[in-house]
Amino acid sequence: MAGPDASPTLKSPGAPATHHGGGLLMPYDGILPTLGKDAYVAPNAVVIGDVAVGDRASIWFNCLIRGDGNYIRIGAETNLQDGTIIHISVRNGPTIIGERVTVGHGAIIHACTIEDDSMIGIGAIVLDKAVVERGAVVAAGAVVPPGKVVKAREMWSGVPAQFTRPTKDSEIRFIARNAAHYVELAGTYLHPERQKKR
Repeated sequence: MAGPDASPTLKSPGAPATHHGGGLLMPYDGILPTLGKDAYVAPNAVVIGDVAVGDRASIWFNCLIRGDGNYIRIGAETNLQDGTIIHISVRNGPTIIGERVTVGHGAIIHACTIEDDSMIGIGAIVLDKAVVERGAVVAAGAVVPPGKVVKAREMWSGVPAQFTRPTKDSEIRFIARNAAHYVELAGTYLHPERQKKR
């Protein structure tokens, strides 16, 4: 079944895709992924089924986003870095990722919710029905178990992940800067004429 839009920046599932950079957009059960304005999908990334991607979001090389059996929503200006896997659970729910979220290289996000302005570190795993609240950080390599809630402006680390400390103001500023950087970087892939001559 088609899922609801997560934000007003997202299109209804089934709408035709816009120019996006060359990644594979593949329908499942009659639903084609949809992309917001200036969203970037790298040439070897794969996006399948009931997936809606917000404006200026970026999906980098070797990512797999599979909305087959439930839906995935990715907010505006979020970046999913190389090798990230995002999936859903037919039984445990969709995956919803908010706006201006950074998901580091090789992370796995499964049937959970990641709120706005948060960061998932390199190689981290967030499992079914977990929630990462706004401004929280999941450290590199951490595993957030099913159903856990990483509270707003907390850092969690370890296996299984546990509260480590409050996030610092400098980390919150970094999350904002990093989101803006990836919007700019994705723009240079969509428009190669913007790339600096070396």
